[in-house]
Amino acid sequence: MQSKQGGQSVIQVLIVDDIPETRANIEKLLAFEEQEFRVVGSVGTGREAIKAAMEKRPDIVIMDINMPDMDGIQATSEITKRLPTAAVIMMSVQTDADYMRKAMQAGARQFLGKPIDTEELYNTIRGVYRSYESIRKQAIAMQDMPIAVGKPQTPTGEAGARPGHVIVVYSAQGGSGCTTIATNLASGLMRKNIKVLLIDGDLQFGDVGVLLKLQSQSTLIDLVGKIDDLDTDFFDSVVATHESGLKVLLGPLRPEFAEEVEAVPQAVSRIIEKIANSYDFIVVDTSRRLDENLLSLTDIAGKIILVANPTLASIKNTKFIIDLFERLNYPPEKSLLILNRVEDERSRQRVTIATEQIERFLKKTTVAKIPDLQREVLSAVTKGVPVVASRDRTKSPAKELLELSDHLFTALMGAGDSMHGDGEDADDRSRTKKVGLGGLLNRN
Repeated sequence: MQSKQGGQSVIQVLIVDDIPETRANIEKLLAFEEQEFRVVGSVGTGREAIKAAMEKRPDIVIMDINMPDMDGIQATSEITKRLPTAAVIMMSVQTDADYMRKAMQAGARQFLGKPIDTEELYNTIRGVYRSYESIRKQAIAMQDMPIAVGKPQTPTGEAGARPGHVIVVYSAQGGSGCTTIATNLASGLMRKNIKVLLIDGDLQFGDVGVLLKLQSQSTLIDLVGKIDDLDTDFFDSVVATHESGLKVLLGPLRPEFAEEVEAVPQAVSRIIEKIANSYDFIVVDTSRRLDENLLSLTDIAGKIILVANPTLASIKNTKFIIDLFERLNYPPEKSLLILNRVEDERSRQRVTIATEQIERFLKKTTVAKIPDLQREVLSAVTKGVPVVASRDRTKSPAKELLELSDHLFTALMGAGDSMHGDGEDADDRSRTKKVGLGGLLNRN
């Protein structure tokens, strides 16, 4: 982590290249700016890089892409998983787009061409370091968060398996802030030694990549044809890594590509069931579209987050969904009501519905009220980081979003069956499936 020298932050750098002369050259260049940069290690293989990164905990890793025993892409993937605060800058004489795509998927943040240009080296390190400021603050805050105790995190059965708690975030009203809630919830669930996956399940117009500034050519579509034989190694190669270390499975790149996923019945839920034991929490953002794909996700969910705005249209649609869940035999505690964009109820200018009225109409208590603070949300989106990674996590809306995350963490880590944590038995689920969506919506 960063150190202080003369009152200034010194960026700590680890150099990884199998050619000693290249490492020495970069070290000399950085030595010219010793007030700003400090080389904490210099190694020649990918395996040595992982070991050095965990021991030295650098701010920046400058990584060659081609090395013996373990290449830079594999080493980058391991380092970003184990040390999310370390930003990797990849070096290569190659400019092949496939190499760059694989490096980005592994977690690399920038690229440097060989031979190294001095000013480009300095500016790239500075820029990447600045972009990781919020990530470092979030990592420090997460270290202080207690891990729930009382139930082992590894269930009986498969050795090393994780509980795989599925949280589906859904809103019956478009533009309710469902994606913002999902991304912040996933980020807020992150703790030391806790693995979280965020899935963009809005197959036509998913915005998770936009909110987190993630770009990847690999999406859900790459997994659809391999569901029956899906293994964790291939899944990991498709998943993108956010700066914070959060794993993200992006949705199709264009609306028309959604058909490739929808053509496979219950594709997303089947993918989740294949990889659930690799994660502690799986948060799924969804579209407002009510179909078999959505119901297959709510079936396997331990918790369903119902996001509503305090408006007539949103509350009317949310009531419809709550009634539908009752007919699906979901227990009331399976779904949690979240009110987003809530105005200050003391304001005389309030034009939205009061929380008490909403709860009476829906016959459901809200577990969180997220204030209507669009400036803070837009600021976070511009930076590509969740609101909960903001500088002051005690202020709204970061405070409320973190409280929601803590509530779910505690509730689910004490739950039983992660894939069906709602207490619903197999016969009930079987009956629900046979009725079908058309029957449930009275469309016979």
